[in-house]
Amino acid sequence: MTPRAARRPAAKPAGRSAGAAEPKATRAAKPAAPAKPRAAKSAATPKPRATTSAARPKATTTARPKAAAPRPAAPETARKRQVAAGPEAALKRPRKPKIAPDRLEQLVAAARTSLEDDKAEDILVLDVTGRSDFTDRMIIATGQVERQLQAMAVHLEEALEKAGLRLRRNQIQASPDWVLIDAGDLVIHLFRPEARVTYALERMWGPESPSPEGAAGA
Repeated sequence: MTPRAARRPAAKPAGRSAGAAEPKATRAAKPAAPAKPRAAKSAATPKPRATTSAARPKATTTARPKAAAPRPAAPETARKRQVAAGPEAALKRPRKPKIAPDRLEQLVAAARTSLEDDKAEDILVLDVTGRSDFTDRMIIATGQVERQLQAMAVHLEEALEKAGLRLRRNQIQASPDWVLIDAGDLVIHLFRPEARVTYALERMWGPESPSPEGAAGA
């Protein structure tokens, strides 16, 4: 063996290329950690935020009272105004020719019978001949409630029509406390108790009021 041959390195085994790197030992891959499920937004309950108003109660301020609306007139005042501008104003009409006395008495009797049938209270017939320039007879009666007053007025209209006197619509004026039927020489007032006291027509037109000599009270 020559010295040059002794220096030659031993031949590499076949099948492995000179430039190929030795494979590294493969490490076992770690299993991936399972993903945490995200809570659905719709199911999640939102945490209430602390408000400063809850932590620090606000001082309650007293609301200033608003300017009060003008109050309507008191019932008593309204009735007094109605006395001045209601029944009396409704009877400001030119006087028609008077009817015969027997005819007038027939109408008064028919009206009184109708009121008695409707259970009217304190029926009063006044002869105001000479004391009034718009009528000769005045009937005053009381009903307890508005419905009774309206029924009394309807039945009076029917009774007068049967007696031969047909009323026009403008001859009947009504309010919750008072009904006026203007039949010319016969005027009928239907009142609730409180309104009758307020109007006090008995004192204004009754037997105690000034009357001419020879005038007869009913």
